[in-house]
Amino acid sequence: MRKLAKLVYNKPFVLTLYFGLSLFAVVKSVIANRIHDNYLIYKSGFINTIHQLTPFGLLRGPGHDVYHYGPVFAIVMAPFAILPDGLGVVLWVMFNAWALFIAIKLLPLKDQYYLPVLLICAHELMTSSSNVEINPLIAALIILSFVFISDKKDFWAALMICIGTFVKLYGIVGLAFFFLSDNKLKFILSLLFWSVVLFVLPMLISSPSYIIQTYHDWYGDLLQKNMNNIGPSLQDISVMGLIRNIFNYRQLSNIAVIIPGILLFGLWYLRVKLFDDTPYQLLLLASTLIFVIIFSSSSESPTYIIAVAGVGIWFMNLDRPITSFEIFLLTFAIIVTIFSPSDLFPRYIRINYIIPYKLKALPCVLIWFKIIYEILIRKFEIAKAYIQ
Repeated sequence: MRKLAKLVYNKPFVLTLYFGLSLFAVVKSVIANRIHDNYLIYKSGFINTIHQLTPFGLLRGPGHDVYHYGPVFAIVMAPFAILPDGLGVVLWVMFNAWALFIAIKLLPLKDQYYLPVLLICAHELMTSSSNVEINPLIAALIILSFVFISDKKDFWAALMICIGTFVKLYGIVGLAFFFLSDNKLKFILSLLFWSVVLFVLPMLISSPSYIIQTYHDWYGDLLQKNMNNIGPSLQDISVMGLIRNIFNYRQLSNIAVIIPGILLFGLWYLRVKLFDDTPYQLLLLASTLIFVIIFSSSSESPTYIIAVAGVGIWFMNLDRPITSFEIFLLTFAIIVTIFSPSDLFPRYIRINYIIPYKLKALPCVLIWFKIIYEILIRKFEIAKAYIQ
């Protein structure tokens, strides 16, 4: 156990694994001349914005994937899209990994306690990187919105929330940290300021009428996407997906599950006296990162880097000694959520059980309910030894 503990806190080992797995995944695809459709879609969003063509619709490629992002994403992708595809995709993947690394490193955890969080995320990050997804960046933006509010930098927290929202909507959950702000008026005014800036910014490479029309089209695209997610797709890896597929209850309404989920999520706000308690705040962050994924019908396997970051933060924020049940929950998440998409997991079980029944979501759902339990009864005394 001591050797394992030393490895978990060995900075060169953890960072090599964290960045190395993602670098290996993307470089392998470039060498094989199989750049993932997602990158070509992201690049097409920038090109279509310049030429004022709608970015929504089928990409004519082998994956037949679709663009589902806001106009601001064209600005985010610009530095990568102007490069040759091989170089651009490698830099894009490593930029996402770096953003999440910085966000986790800035968490209020003592000494090297952020390293196990990176280690827990490493393999799931590779899954996202293999699909050149934007999700590590979204996770980073949510975490940074928390970090900046905790550091009383509301102006920059508002920017993180706005970028995440204007790119992929998930970032809006950063508003959950509103009550952590000591200057709520400044926070609100900052949100308004950055919303105007980010709304206007893409107009610099297109036109006002085009951007307004694109937002209208984006709304319609997201509505259609939500309808398409329900059914035998690779998405809907969520609480709703679990219920629909395990119990064959296809007519289940998302709202019937999401509303109780929101009510449970809101229990955090009942213990007002603990709002300034850092372990309690970290519990809100972990809950938020998991909640946004397990209650979204758009969740797919590469999206789970967001939830897994929440799992890592939850685990390192636990009171010590950690219980056998908590170790079981983490182990269950590592095996089913993190390893199930890979060759390390039995293919027969993955194809016949994990994918059709959306079981990748199950460990995160159980951990989220454990977090809700902690929110109600935990005293947050022992965990402070691990918190800055």
